[in-house]
Amino acid sequence: MPRPKRCSFCGGPVEPGTGIMYVRNDGTILWFCSSKCFKNFKLGRDPKRLPWTAYYLGKKSKR
Repeated sequence: MPRPKRCSFCGGPVEPGTGIMYVRNDGTILWFCSSKCFKNFKLGRDPKRLPWTAYYLGKKSKR
């Protein structure tokens, strides 16, 4: 059974078999639920300032 994953940017769930896995040079693995989250991460945006993320209100998603 695959373990449920959370998006590293918005905090939403990443369904098994979907999403983007990004590996940094230091070996850190980041999961993204959509290309929207991945592009915002690469642009250097802060998820706490975007109202559509779970981190906007200072808490993680309950899903």
